Amino acid sequence: MHLVTLLLQSPVDSEQARHIAMAVLAIFPIIMLVFLVIFIVPFWFICKKAGFSPWLALVNLLPMGTLILLYILAFAEWKVVPAPQPAYQPFPYPPQPPVPPIAPPLA
Repeated sequence: MHLVTLLLQSPVDSEQARHIAMAVLAIFPIIMLVFLVIFIVPFWFICKKAGFSPWLALVNLLPMGTLILLYILAFAEWKVVPAPQPAYQPFPYPPQPPVPPIAPPLA
């Protein structure tokens, strides 16, 4: 909000504008690096687990790269063997009645 009021002032102080521009230029690469890490690291692990080269995650650096990589992962044949599923054991129907406990012998 303060920046908007600064820009709407009639006399623009060039020295103050230069300081603001330098601050933005100093912070912008850090913000871009954080966003790159946020997007590339998860895709790196997804590609590795799917059996693709993890370097494929760098497609995110291209414009529309995330969308391209999502389509690659969605429609490609994954080179991974699925985990074995346990054999299905259906429950007997109708359920068996409970067995009454055996009384201990009297001594």
